[in-house]
Amino acid sequence: MLTHYTNPCSVGYKAWIAASLLTANGKGKSNWWACQLHEATRAYLKDRAKVPVNIFGRGASSQLDDDDIANEIHQHLQSIGTHVCADDIVEYLGREEVKTHLKLKKTTSPATAKCWMQHMDYRWVQNHRGQYIDGHEHEDVVNYRQNVFLKKWKEVERKMCSWGQDGEEISNTDQPLCVWFHDESTFYVNDRRKSRWVHKDASAAPYAKGEGCSLMVADFVSADHGWLQSPDGKESAQVLFKAGKSCDGYFSNDEVLAQVQKAMDIVQKHWPNEDHIFIFDNAMTHIKCPDNSLSARKMPKNTPKVGTNWGIEVTARNSSGQIIYGTDGKPTKIKICMGHGTFKDGTPQSLYFADGNARGGIFKGMATILEERGYGDMSKVRAECKPNFSCKPGIEHCCCRQMLYNEPDFTNVKSVLEMACEACRISVLFLPKFHCELNFIEQCWGHAKWIYRQKPLSTSEQDLQKNVIDVLASVSVEQMCKFMDAYHKGLTGKQAAWATKIYKGHRVLPNSILVELENAGL
Repeated sequence: MLTHYTNPCSVGYKAWIAASLLTANGKGKSNWWACQLHEATRAYLKDRAKVPVNIFGRGASSQLDDDDIANEIHQHLQSIGTHVCADDIVEYLGREEVKTHLKLKKTTSPATAKCWMQHMDYRWVQNHRGQYIDGHEHEDVVNYRQNVFLKKWKEVERKMCSWGQDGEEISNTDQPLCVWFHDESTFYVNDRRKSRWVHKDASAAPYAKGEGCSLMVADFVSADHGWLQSPDGKESAQVLFKAGKSCDGYFSNDEVLAQVQKAMDIVQKHWPNEDHIFIFDNAMTHIKCPDNSLSARKMPKNTPKVGTNWGIEVTARNSSGQIIYGTDGKPTKIKICMGHGTFKDGTPQSLYFADGNARGGIFKGMATILEERGYGDMSKVRAECKPNFSCKPGIEHCCCRQMLYNEPDFTNVKSVLEMACEACRISVLFLPKFHCELNFIEQCWGHAKWIYRQKPLSTSEQDLQKNVIDVLASVSVEQMCKFMDAYHKGLTGKQAAWATKIYKGHRVLPNSILVELENAGL
């Protein structure tokens, strides 16, 4: 209408009635419609608050506005379980007893049911994934977490440095404790971003199949000093490792010990006025005990027969520590004696008969070992509860194997890693099994991989190694401090990443961070 009214070439130029009639004719409407358009336009020009309102559909209402119907549908969907759909609503409202109860004449259509689900805040999305919970509540895991790890961690926290809201360092002791977290992570050549903006006319591009070659990184990190390296960056505990049978092999306990020894040399050289503690996860490569350490798992109950002996079967190694292989290409196995036990008064107990004995050097057997510890005659006590060492709960002395398992010297066997660190006066603490979320280095790995995906594709192993080193160096100490503080405040990985982006110039997050996360919907 305004086009006709303002167009000098139009019959309706500066003539409201003519302009409205032309508009009505063009839309196939009657003269009455032109009259209504004319009146509404003139009223709007006089008072801009009088906007025309479309009254059609205003009187319609949804059955979902009835709270009884909405609650019934919601409860029904919850009773179905995880996987629900619009057809479930159609089927439910089609039941005679439901229609009678809710006073409905007929069920709804699938399209309307989908709209109802949207209105009730249901969304079609991929399954939401939280943290892994496999094994979190196993009895041994809970016992270690509650009675060992958390108690030790409280002691560690009291000695750690902290930071105020203005970034000032706060120390509660003259010789603060620096906590170093250790972990390994693998970077892949073809690890790329999965989402990006593309033009609607863009076609699919060919891509490499599989993840490509990989590079494993093992390192230590702390909120005080960042990655474990000397202040000038010339010495580093970082290990780059091409894992695989056809590459560098696998990151075993020997490689971990070599890295730990290098790490201890660096921290004692450059930070001698601080105490240090290394935090490891509960992987087998970390908690491995010495070959001759105490274990009742395969011990025989009685002394071996004449001409035989019992020992621990281990892989034979030469003087350089290299594995000795047989003519068949398999590692050679030898038997070694198990180490000494300890009586309650602290004196050592040899598990083998002394040389002066008629059976000198022969294993005593579990029964004799327990008798020497004051348990009396063990001849009538079974060696192990069958099947599969399934002892009945509440019975302390049901079998020889269980009795030895509960002996303090068998229970408190130290790992090779602990023994090596304690020799250099550095403490070791293992995270509970299945609790990688307690290790804030995971956030450092995640941030580094996010940066790695932004970089150009690594076309060779040399590019992969260079890119990995660059992205790890880009994770600053300030970011690590915020990751650590986020974990202390109980934030998830997603929340910690959001908070780190918002508070870029801070070492710690504000105390109001939980409220801000809630307002942000995280």
